[in-house]
Amino acid sequence: MSVVGIDLGGTKIMAGVFSEGVIKAKVTVPTPEEGGQAVVDAMAQAAKAAIEAAGVGVQAIGLGTPGPLDFKRGRIKFAPNIANFTDFPIVERLEQATGLRVYMENDANAAALAEHKLGAAQGAESTLYMTVSTGVGGGFVWGNKVLRGVNGQGGEIGHITMQPGGPLCGCGLDGCLEALATGPAMERMALASFKREMGTRELFALFQQGDPRASRIVLQAASWVGIALASLVKCYDPEVIVLGGGVALNAGPAYLEEVQRSYHRYMENWITPPLHLAKLGGEAGLLGAALTAAIEIGEI
Repeated sequence: MSVVGIDLGGTKIMAGVFSEGVIKAKVTVPTPEEGGQAVVDAMAQAAKAAIEAAGVGVQAIGLGTPGPLDFKRGRIKFAPNIANFTDFPIVERLEQATGLRVYMENDANAAALAEHKLGAAQGAESTLYMTVSTGVGGGFVWGNKVLRGVNGQGGEIGHITMQPGGPLCGCGLDGCLEALATGPAMERMALASFKREMGTRELFALFQQGDPRASRIVLQAASWVGIALASLVKCYDPEVIVLGGGVALNAGPAYLEEVQRSYHRYMENWITPPLHLAKLGGEAGLLGAALTAAIEIGEI
């Protein structure tokens, strides 16, 4: 039996029919700016269009969504990049709109599940996944289970404290990994160093050309990622680590070398799991959402 995966993002919604280990049909629509019920309606329409295109029956929907989430009540507590999603009953509303059972997962956890089951960590018993982009997300997967924690906060690795008293994070605390190692964090440092606004594309180009200021910024961010990974390994002891996201995949080989150097330095005298780059790209969230439903209904 097939399932539908839905990946809800701040700017776009992807829906795909997942059957026999692959996406059979996929539909992408813009995320309505009105938020709330308009987003639910757009997800339902995308799901129905994907089902029609695939020409198969489906049993359930898996929804990957930003959070934090209330899994017990099927609600989005709030979504920073989507309007009118405060304590929103997303599962109930989407079930009403589609007539299908809906299983919800945090979007970063969904991507972690996809890389664990189908991507760079396929075949591993346990996986620690980190994505570094405009934010830092991730998750820990053991078998078919994603670590959520008692309050659904498990896997919020972007908000581990790396530098007490450091830059303020969007979560309101200081010195989080997300405030030190992401694209916006590097852009903030570039503004201070170059005295002008600079996007990550330009910064990475300068870094790859050997500019000393760009190198200092990018390599420091990479070092923070390596230190964080080493610390997380000591907490979770995974078999494999997977690193993805726009920063990790686009900054260049020297960035990845610094991540590895820092990671291995802080794993000295410890058993060190291999570190792989993510393989599934932009479909990781969609695949992970579909896998969430497939696991819940016993298809996997």
